[in-house]
Amino acid sequence: MDTAHPDRAHPDLPAPGAALDLLLPGEAGDLDVILAAPREPARGIAVICHPHPLYGGAMNNKVTYTLAAIALKAGFYALRFNFRGVGRSQGAHDEGRGEMRDTLAMANWLRERVPSSFPLLLAGFSFGGYVSVMAADQADPALLISVAPPFGGRFAYSVRPPQPRCPWLVIHSRDDDVVAFDATAEALGQYPTPPELHVVDGAGHFFNGRLGDIQQAAADFLQRHPPTR
Repeated sequence: MDTAHPDRAHPDLPAPGAALDLLLPGEAGDLDVILAAPREPARGIAVICHPHPLYGGAMNNKVTYTLAAIALKAGFYALRFNFRGVGRSQGAHDEGRGEMRDTLAMANWLRERVPSSFPLLLAGFSFGGYVSVMAADQADPALLISVAPPFGGRFAYSVRPPQPRCPWLVIHSRDDDVVAFDATAEALGQYPTPPELHVVDGAGHFFNGRLGDIQQAAADFLQRHPPTR
């Protein structure tokens, strides 16, 4: 951040309405990143996490792209990236642990280049939804959005993450054939303060033809919970 000119965007950030294809440093090596800026003056930062790398997940996934577009429309710099071992990202899959640290590295990189008042939105789909909630304990986001997060035992390492300390939206289809809705709903209900759960019918796991449901639910959530930090 340019402390001498706090109203001037950091030179590492894209111009309004533009996007940059970057390689940014992570714990296991460079990470493959697309960083986009809103057309209007930015008011926050967002890091978006993609689904499971071992099942074809990458930052070009349509749900991941949709979450980034939602953040952009809301005035956030939107950073989506490939976890270690995916695309141009160096390293190897680490069953969520290293991927959580990748997420923290991206959040920290953005925070170093924007005003300290800019809130952080973390969002993710499927495996990325789980990783982003795990990262939230250290990243301390202002807002959290999870689409079909596997908290109900879908993966051997999917222990329940710590209680997030911010408004949290979970979007899940009742007929999800990859991440069982009932198991996730039961796990989420164990939190002292459960997230807002937006249930969709007939969208499956990948929301084919139903991305508008994600857009509408997320836009409503962001409108009702304007970030305060």
